[in-house]
Amino acid sequence: MAMDPSTEYSFGHWMSSSDVTKADINKLIMDYLITEGYPSAAQKFAAEANIQQKADLTAIEERVRIRDSIHRGDLQQAIELINDLNPELLDTDKKLHFSLLRLQLVELIRLSFNSSDQTLVGNAIEFAMHNLSPYVPLDPQFKTDLERAMALLIVPKESWAKAATASGSAQAVNDFGALAELVDPSLRQKVAKDVNEAILQSQDQKREANIRYLVKVRTWAERLAREKRLNIPEDLAFDADPDKAAKEDQNGHNGDTEMTENGSEENGGGDAELARYTNIPS
Repeated sequence: MAMDPSTEYSFGHWMSSSDVTKADINKLIMDYLITEGYPSAAQKFAAEANIQQKADLTAIEERVRIRDSIHRGDLQQAIELINDLNPELLDTDKKLHFSLLRLQLVELIRLSFNSSDQTLVGNAIEFAMHNLSPYVPLDPQFKTDLERAMALLIVPKESWAKAATASGSAQAVNDFGALAELVDPSLRQKVAKDVNEAILQSQDQKREANIRYLVKVRTWAERLAREKRLNIPEDLAFDADPDKAAKEDQNGHNGDTEMTENGSEENGGGDAELARYTNIPS
């Protein structure tokens, strides 16, 4: 269906007249690198773009060490680093603490099935009893999540062995069924993301980079405009995955560890909050 020429011109004119400067783009990039935890890249970009560096690189590196510990499955070190950084964070955020402990349980169970040490299964069960069972009375979801993690103990050892050597997650999906998400590397990435956001919030900083929020606003605005049948171009090419570039780049030369996540973003503050930043009629 052809658009009305005046509307098409109006939309194009509005887009071309948007006042977005190179400095604005550089600030968005810098904000992303700092918030997501790429200190080496942030330092290099600040020098190349002639941006005054105001971020505390030491604080960023602390978040990077925590993130890297979670990514490699060393949850005990991650928890210790979090407590060193902010001793009250895990005491006040029960959900975050539980997610870290449950992931630690998953890693202990994984280790027990990939080792000939027969005592490791008992260690995993004891860990769950002492560290996770106290959370069960606090929230029914904690009980469900703990039960699902403990169900990994009945998965055949052969399935664990195949999952450890499989190049992708297809083998885990086949052998672990509904429990596959617990052994997928994306769980580590999700927990690491949650921890990073919680630390930022505890330091009175934004939980996520500005560019992520802009992506949400842009995606939401287009959806709402189409629902209201407003005359906008039929094809507004836009990749709504803010992590795609990071995944494809593989973080080649900047010296930082890649940070990715699995699944889609939630709507943050919701449609009402997003509406404040648009001119779309309600």
